[in-house]
Amino acid sequence: MSGRHEPTIAAIATPPGPGGIGIVRISGPDALRILTQLFTAKRPTPQPVSHHLTFGWIKHPVSGHVLDEVMAVFMAAPHSYTREDVVEIHCHGNFLILQQILILAQEAGARLADPGEFTKRAFLNGRLDLTQAEAVLELLQARTAEALKLALDQLHGTLHSHIQQIVDALIHMKAIIEVAIDFPDEELDIINPREIQNNFEQNIIPALENLISAADNGKIFRDGIAVVIIGRPNVGKSSLLNMLLQEDRAIVTTEAGTTRDTIEEQITIKGMLVRIIDTAGIRDSSDVVEEIGIQRSLQKMAQADVVLLLLDASQPVHQDELDLMTNIGDKELIIVANKSDLCQLKGAAQDNSLLPEVVALQSRFRKYPVIAISAKQGSGVQELEAALFSLVTGQTKGWDPGYSTVPNARHRAAMAKARAACLDLCTGLNNTLSPDLLAIELQTVLDHLGEIVGYTTTEEVLDTIFGEFCIGK
Repeated sequence: MSGRHEPTIAAIATPPGPGGIGIVRISGPDALRILTQLFTAKRPTPQPVSHHLTFGWIKHPVSGHVLDEVMAVFMAAPHSYTREDVVEIHCHGNFLILQQILILAQEAGARLADPGEFTKRAFLNGRLDLTQAEAVLELLQARTAEALKLALDQLHGTLHSHIQQIVDALIHMKAIIEVAIDFPDEELDIINPREIQNNFEQNIIPALENLISAADNGKIFRDGIAVVIIGRPNVGKSSLLNMLLQEDRAIVTTEAGTTRDTIEEQITIKGMLVRIIDTAGIRDSSDVVEEIGIQRSLQKMAQADVVLLLLDASQPVHQDELDLMTNIGDKELIIVANKSDLCQLKGAAQDNSLLPEVVALQSRFRKYPVIAISAKQGSGVQELEAALFSLVTGQTKGWDPGYSTVPNARHRAAMAKARAACLDLCTGLNNTLSPDLLAIELQTVLDHLGEIVGYTTTEEVLDTIFGEFCIGK
């Protein structure tokens, strides 16, 4: 789809706030005309050289007033981000200067770009497929090195490559089926149902399942996980938070009930974004404010991905702690035995050096990991982080998804539909589905996969995807 008939758009392409450089981006058929109208080069040339920065000034086209000295670049179509004529004006990063240049561009004929419209045009004009366009947003929003790597892999087209391999195999099968439809009276059996079914069961469906599994793990690194620290008052929850953060974020005193509300901070564990939530100590209390804090603690526990139940390893297990474990449900749980320095626990306590009450918990409930720490001495944090990473990812040394790319939630949903359609098709093959119906079922699978890369994506879905972008990208 050509963007030549689209209106010219303009936007500020750099984040708000002062900076050394700010950029106004213009894309569309009038981009060069607008640049010529606003920009005066120090060494004028008859025609700007594409993809060359030129020093000069932005001047008001009527008054001649100089707004700023800038570097300007013209990128001729189709060798640009949008595959349209694109202009970028690199000025000083003052919002007033940027806003004035943007207003002049609008007065010269451009309209303000919608959120994500530059990237949407890159998609519509064939420069990016939809997975790559989404990767641009994920690249901008990545909060860990691992999430950044996932976004770069997707931007380089690795997911598209995996999907295209499946699509090519399906198209080949569909071509054979359509030959059978066109020549129904041929004596030779063109369709081999067993061969098609084997292809689905041994190749197509496992490939989809691998990608779906990678998506489930990838969500951890894209979105992070919520980890809640719970326990009775004065067992060291705030000290554990400070130990994980390696800073004094929470107030620590010997007085029980110091924390009255939740405290949330973020850390990274082996590339995994973790939102750590410290909570009020859970106990029976007549203090109204403390009781509100306890209720918030229980709410956070219900919403968490992982719960760290902190115990005082030097004291017998309390009934409140037993009740918490009973009410934990199906949530992932790690028992953290603090104050190990008082009872000389070692490392990841899995032997009888741990309190008998805690050992009994492991046999009474499912086999929860038990990690001994000393928040006072700062010991056991590496063991705790390793246990948390292993519990969430199922891996120990570092994350390996088993695939070079990781689909997002939208991709996963489309893959799940494609997988279900494949299973329906295999059922149909067992029931001697006619070639006409078989072709329809195959097309259903192709349509679901087409949603991922943008072949069959509705306008509403596109608006939702690109609406999440900032203006200027």
